[in-house]
Amino acid sequence: MENKLLSLLETDAKLTIKELAVMLSKSEEEVSAEIKLLEDTGVIKGYKAIIDKEKANVETVSALIEIKVQPKLGHGFDAIAKKIAKLDEVESIYLMSGGFDLAVMVTDRSFQEVAMFVAQRLSPLEGVVSTATHFILKKYKEQGVLFSGEEKDDRGTISF
Repeated sequence: MENKLLSLLETDAKLTIKELAVMLSKSEEEVSAEIKLLEDTGVIKGYKAIIDKEKANVETVSALIEIKVQPKLGHGFDAIAKKIAKLDEVESIYLMSGGFDLAVMVTDRSFQEVAMFVAQRLSPLEGVVSTATHFILKKYKEQGVLFSGEEKDDRGTISF
C-alpha cells in the first residue's frame, strides 16, 4: 500500500482520505493511519502548492546557483551543505556530480537581490570556493506540472 499511496499523494496531495481509500481498496482508518505513520517517520516531508507566480502577478526571480566547495576533513560536503541550507533564501540544495559540488535554488524579488545574496551571504562562507549563477528566465515545467498550456499556431493556413 505504501508505494501506491505515496504515488497517489505525490500526484495529487488534495485527494481526500475517502478518495484514497476507494482507490487503494482500503478502509479510511487504514489509509489515515498509514499517512500518519509516513508523516511521523519523515517519509512525507510536507505538502505544498505549486504556484505559477507569473499568473499570480508575483514579481520574483529564481536562480540556480552552482557552488564549488572545499569539503571539511571528516565531514565531506555535509557540513557546508547544512550551513548553506540554513540560509533563508535557499529553497533547495543538492549534492551534484560534474564540474560543481552543490546546486542551490533561490527565489527573491529581483536579480539584484539574488546577486547580493550570492555576493554577501553565500560566497563569503568558509569552504565556498566559487559560484556560478544561472537565472531562470521562464518555467515550462516544475515538479511534474506544466506551466504553459498548448500554444496556438496563429500563422494561418497557406495554400498554393
